[in-house]
Amino acid sequence: MRILLINPNTSVSITDRLMASASAAASRDTELVPVTAHRGVPYIASRIEAAIASNVVMELLAEHNDGIDGAIIAAFGDPGLGAARELMDYPVVGLAETGMLTACMVGKRFSIVSFARALAPWYRETVEWHQLVDRLASIRMPDTDFSNINDVQTEMQTTLVALAQSAVTEDQADVIVFGGAPLSGLVNEVINDIPVPVIDCAAAAVMQLETLIRLKLRRPIAGTFRRPPAKPSTGLPPELARRIGHQDH
Repeated sequence: MRILLINPNTSVSITDRLMASASAAASRDTELVPVTAHRGVPYIASRIEAAIASNVVMELLAEHNDGIDGAIIAAFGDPGLGAARELMDYPVVGLAETGMLTACMVGKRFSIVSFARALAPWYRETVEWHQLVDRLASIRMPDTDFSNINDVQTEMQTTLVALAQSAVTEDQADVIVFGGAPLSGLVNEVINDIPVPVIDCAAAAVMQLETLIRLKLRRPIAGTFRRPPAKPSTGLPPELARRIGHQDH
């Protein structure tokens, strides 16, 4: 199977981290096709940045559609996930969704631990969108800023471990979810320092998506995520315009 791994951030280094984690978890017969956003911001941390990223994700899905069996929107806030499910015929998952749902399979309540205070409101709204508020123990963010997104794992590792430990002891979290594509792979470095399961969202995403692909679920013709009727458009990239106009077959 071929899985499209879309990094909605513009940082190629983040794509590399995502690929390393996802590749380690993928089955032998899975080919990951990495794509990095061609416009936007180095890392998404707010609603406006997520809105921009959502548009880019739609364009990349339409552009790289040939021969793809499923796609991962590889940013923790899952920008454009609902729209992607309306647009595409194959399964699409997000980092936050698969990370949180995996956490729910191994514990009653989970805490999200991430690297920047600015992310907290958007992440909470993401939890609400997925209707998992009752399973959320807490969202823990550091009080200090980081200096470089490419080095955030190394720079903040001690702080992130301390936040995870506090989530367990003070918030009664059964599982920790590391929120944010830049934290992909960090689980391997800190797994013995945190006394509960810790979810690497990139790994969870590829494994959950492989399952959905193998289930061969039908494309909905009714329900919330059915494909919208064909419609003309103006000024869109050709591949996306054809998909919205049902001219893609």
